[in-house]
Order: sequence, then structure tokens, then C-alpha cells
Amino acid sequence: MGWAAQSGLSLKVNSSDTKSDWIWNQLASWEGAKDPRQIGKIESGRHVLGKTQYVLRGEGVGTIFKVNPNTGNIGVFRELDREKKGRYKLEGFVIDIKSKKQVGPSTNFTINVLDLNDNAPIFTKDPFNGTVPEMSGTGTSILTVSAHDPDDPTVGKHTEVTYKLLNNENNFSIDQMTGIIRVVNPNLDRERKKDFRVIVQAKDMGLEQGGMSSTATVYISLTDINDNAPYFPHRQYNYSVLEDATIGSAVNRVKAKDLDEGENAKILYTIVSRNSMFDIKTDPHTQEGVITVKKSLDFEKQRQHQIEVEAENPTLVKGLKYKTKTVVVIDVLDVDEPPVFSRGHYTFTVSENQPIDTSIGRVSAKDPDRAKNSIWYSLIDGKEFFTIRPDDGVIKTGVELDREDIAWHNITVAAHEVGKNNSTSYTHVTIKVLDKNDNAPTLAESYNPHVCEDDAVGTVIQMISAVDLDEITPAVRFHFRIAEKDSNFSVKDNGNNTANITVKQAGFDQNEARKFSLLINISDNGSPSLRSTEKLEINVCTCDRDRKPIHCRHFAPLTSGVTVTVLLIVFLCIIVAIVLAVLIVHHKIRKKNAFVGLVKPPGEIREQLVRYDEEGGGEMDTNSFDITVLNSLRVNGPRPAKAVNCSPVYAPVRKPNNDMGSVVKMKKDEADGDRDGLPYDTLHVYGYEGADSVADSLSSLDISSIDSEQDYDFLTDWGPRFQMLAELYGSDPDRAIGDY
Repeated sequence: MGWAAQSGLSLKVNSSDTKSDWIWNQLASWEGAKDPRQIGKIESGRHVLGKTQYVLRGEGVGTIFKVNPNTGNIGVFRELDREKKGRYKLEGFVIDIKSKKQVGPSTNFTINVLDLNDNAPIFTKDPFNGTVPEMSGTGTSILTVSAHDPDDPTVGKHTEVTYKLLNNENNFSIDQMTGIIRVVNPNLDRERKKDFRVIVQAKDMGLEQGGMSSTATVYISLTDINDNAPYFPHRQYNYSVLEDATIGSAVNRVKAKDLDEGENAKILYTIVSRNSMFDIKTDPHTQEGVITVKKSLDFEKQRQHQIEVEAENPTLVKGLKYKTKTVVVIDVLDVDEPPVFSRGHYTFTVSENQPIDTSIGRVSAKDPDRAKNSIWYSLIDGKEFFTIRPDDGVIKTGVELDREDIAWHNITVAAHEVGKNNSTSYTHVTIKVLDKNDNAPTLAESYNPHVCEDDAVGTVIQMISAVDLDEITPAVRFHFRIAEKDSNFSVKDNGNNTANITVKQAGFDQNEARKFSLLINISDNGSPSLRSTEKLEINVCTCDRDRKPIHCRHFAPLTSGVTVTVLLIVFLCIIVAIVLAVLIVHHKIRKKNAFVGLVKPPGEIREQLVRYDEEGGGEMDTNSFDITVLNSLRVNGPRPAKAVNCSPVYAPVRKPNNDMGSVVKMKKDEADGDRDGLPYDTLHVYGYEGADSVADSLSSLDISSIDSEQDYDFLTDWGPRFQMLAELYGSDPDRAIGDY
């Protein structure tokens, strides 16, 4: 391609696949070169000539840098400037010629622009300006010049700058390394020559020969020392002023001259005359004396004033000040004067919430001239709140004022003269809105009190205070009391606009009550007294010894006081529970009476059908005990009605469990009313019942624990069903079965 080859350091980018290795030189190019040139080459193991090609992507690709798609040679086609951009980041990769898809991984590399000493030092500014007092000693520092070189500081001495004076070497010198300019001649006199022009050269390459340089101009001015007194160009000045000139307005200016400069040329003006109607101030920018009106002027009283003005240097020269004086004559000119208010400022008061058109106060003005023209009044501002009667200046309310919105109103009233000139004057009126007790007190802040589980009775858990939008004076008092009777907490008014929330009943438990709501009434001592009801949420917490909460539950709040609504709900729940209890008892009594009617006669008490599908005793046990005790309480009957679940609306209190006593009493009542069941403590002796084994047989026909001469005559008393046994074992062998 005709590029000039440029060698570089060969680098290899390794990969797990050897075919994807990239090899490229450390790429760099000198700045300033204009001809296209080759700066390096990139190679990839995945490149196949004729099938793939190299492609570049990144800064300057296509315009500054190009790559040979077949060989990977990289060329530069534009002139580079390191000071504009010293480094380019590029990415090289291989693509398939046909599919245009990337083949294998890409590689990133950087092209550095090498520096040439092609930039001269640049001064930070041009020109430089410096001052030095006249007659300064040798070596006095005046100013420092500086320059920087934009070339690469890492290359040789391209940026090492030295300084040199090209003129005025007899009066000044410069430090070649730092650029500090100093005085050489100690006899520099400002009156002979005030300003100096010095040329400074800055050169790179340090102290070596050659290099690039630039120059800058330095203007040095000598400042004056105070050796001249000020003076007025004229002995007398004549001015005039209108009699209606406002206090502080300027009459005219006087100026004294001083040959010195700077601080030495500053002048301070004063009026020597006593009880003067005028004042004078020094303008710091122009060094002039501005004469102003100090008091109100009156043409009818005095038409001309003469004052003596003094000018002096504020700095001392050998313990003294340079001074000079002049006379100023001021003539007062007559004008048609505007109305004059009886007072310069009015202050009125009015209570808030007064109806519209309530009179507040009156302003008054008169014409000071001989004509004594009529005067009418108007409001300049405050029209949205007040009105004024034009003929007499009475100020009234335009709306119902609210002290809590605006407590003070500052308005401007104008007095207009009815005449040829229609002169107008103004006065300021301040209106204070007096407070009325129209806002109820509230809590001073959003409190978050907590009570500890182990807090004792009388423990103060929170101190509260109140605020009021009304005016707070030392006489204002807030009173606190509990809104509804509470069994857990009490409110104690401290008498100083605060109150303490104290524990009334101890023994709090998070598992029973996690939060309490306490209603507090806050009232003030205003007229009329206003009251508000505030709600405090009190969390029950587990605390340490210092009452610092360790664990609190901030949900499921429970009211600490019992309201009328809660009492009604509890009362209704009690009534429902009583009615259900009566119905259940009545149902059981009816069921028991119906069962008693079906009981067998006493003669057949033993002829019972024994159920063997129940766990428990056998025949002997069945005859000895009431087997129904082992059975389920629900026998062929409906399920008992579920009790109405009345959720408690107050903190639950631990009580002893009386359910077992109720069950025992119920069982006792059932046993007392059961005619078939014998008492459990009845002694039964069954000599014929087997007792040798509880596993071999449940029959007692062939087992006897007594002698074979046992008397079985009692079997005849058991009824017809035991007649056969009575004949077999009875003592009367002559009785036949057929007799029965």
C-alpha cells in the first residue's frame, strides 16, 4: 500500500484455543507526520487468506486509522496532534468474508501518539500587571509570571520552562526558574516615571540551547507614598435645593484634589459648622463629598444656609493629617408643599373576628401652605384587608381579620391635596390584631408513650404539654384531665401547662394487652374556655431497668377505658349466654325425664342388655358399676350447640379455671337422678364370680371361690329369667321347672 513501515514490540495475546491467539506490536505514531504510514500489524490464528479478513472498530477507524483486511497492517492517514488527543483505543477482530460474521474473539489495543517539541511555552495571561511602592528597596518582589508547555512532560525537557527579561534589566530582575520579578533600582520615583513596560521571554528545553520560546508584556506601576495634601480648586461653592427635598436626598457634590495615588489619595469630608441642616458623605468610588439634606427645610423660616466643609487624608504622615477647607452656600427654593400628617407613624389595634366596617383609627393631615386646600385620603396597600374614608381618614376593616393568619399589618396611607399641583404625602400605619380565644389547645407534639410490664403504681410514663394557635402569654394556662374513667392510667395536671401520665394499676402483660388508647381533655383558661380531646396510644413493652423498651408489640390496640358502647356489647353477650345456658339445662332435664320413663321395673333391674362393644368391665363390672360412665356423653343425640364467641373488648384478666368443677357437679346431678344406677360405694359380693384368671374365661358358671354347699336360693328372687338356674342350684329339689 506504499506505507512507511514502523517497527514495534511484538506482543502475544494468549487464549485457550491456540487458533484464536492474537499477535500485534505495541503501536505508536509520531505527531505531526502528514504522509500515510504504517505503524504496525495485527495477526490472528483464525485468519484464513481468502476466507476471512481483518476489521477495526474504535476511535478514528476509517478516517485516521485503516487496516489491510488481508494482511492486518494498520496505517495512519491523517496528521496526529498529541496535545489534542494522545491515545486511541481500538478493537480488532476477524470476520467471515461471505457471512460477514465475526470469527473467534476480538482483541483490544491502544495506539499512542508520540510527542514532538512542537509547542512553545504559553503564558497564563498577557499582559501581566504589577505594582510596587516607589522608593522600594532592592529585591522587593513585584509579581510572578508563569507559563506552561503543552508538550509531553515525560519526553526530555520539552516542558521545562525558563524565564528572561529582554529590557529594563537596570530597574528589574527575574528569577529564571520561578518567574518572580523583583526591584533592582531602589531609587524608582513615581513623580519622574510612573509606569514601566517589561518584556519577559519564556523558553522550553530548560537551560539547554535551542528550544521554542514566547514572550509576554509586563506593566509595572509605581504606587505613591503620601507626600501631598489635598486641596479644593475653589474657595467657595454655591448650590440650591428645593424646600421639599426629602431627608437624605443629595444637594450637590464637592471634590478636593490630591496629587498622591491609592490609599494616599483618599479623602474624608466633614462639615465643620454646628447644628447644620445638611450632612456630607464621602463617595468611595469618586472621592467626592456628597452634600445631603439632614433636616427638613422650610423656605418660610430660612432661605439660605452657609456651611464649612473640610477635606483630609485619613492616613497619618509623621503623626499628622493633611487637611484643607472650603465654604459652601446653599439657597432654599420655595415650592408648593404637600399635606403634612399629624404624626410620622400611626399605630392602631383591633380585635380579631370583628365584623366588616369596624372602625380602627383615624389619620389626619393638613396643608402647610397658606392656601389651606382640602385633603382626601386613600390606601396605597393593604386594600384587601382595610378601607379608608376619603373625607376624614377613618380606617376600617374590609374583612374579618384572623390574628392566627396575620398578627401585624403595615399599610401606607396617602393624603392628596385638592389644588393646582395635587400634591401627595404618605404615612405608614401599623395595625396590631388583638387575639381572641378562638382556638382549642392541642398536644404539643405527637407522643409515643410506653408502659413497662413491671411498672409499679404511680410510675410516670409520659409528660405531656399543650400548644395553642392563640397568643401565648404568661397568664395562659392549660388544664389536663382524663376524658373517660380508666382503670389502668391516670392523668395528673402539674399546674405548669404540663401533665403526667401515671400508672394506676400495675401488672401489664404484652400477651394480654399490647396497646392502650387513652383519651385526654385539654382546656385553656381563655374566655370562653375551649377544650379538645386528644388520643394517646400507649404501648405495652418489655423494658430494662432504666425503662428503656426492649420489645414492644405495636398492633392489636385495646382501649384502656370501658365506654358505654362497650358496656352495652358486654351486657348483650351476657344475656345471650344466660339464655343459651337456660335452654341447654331445660333440654337436658326433658331428656332425662324421658329416659326415666323407659326404665325397667325393679324386678327386672338385672335383666339388662349388656353392650360388649364398649371398652371396660365385664359382666361382674357391669352389675357392680354404672357402665354408662365409660360411654361417650353424646348418645344418639344432637351435638351440643356451640357457645357464642363474644370477643373480649377489654384486657383479659387471669381467672381460675372452673370447668372441672362444673363437670363434676353435672355428673353428680346425673347420678342422683339415675334410678337404675347404684351408688359407686355399694359393696357387692359375688361369690360365684371368677377371680382366678382375667384372661381364660369371662363365664362364672363353673368357677366358685367358696364351698360347693353354697346356697343359691337367692336366684329365685331374680325373676323368671333366672328360674332355670334357681332350679339347678337351688335348695328345693322338689320344685319342677314346669311349675313355672
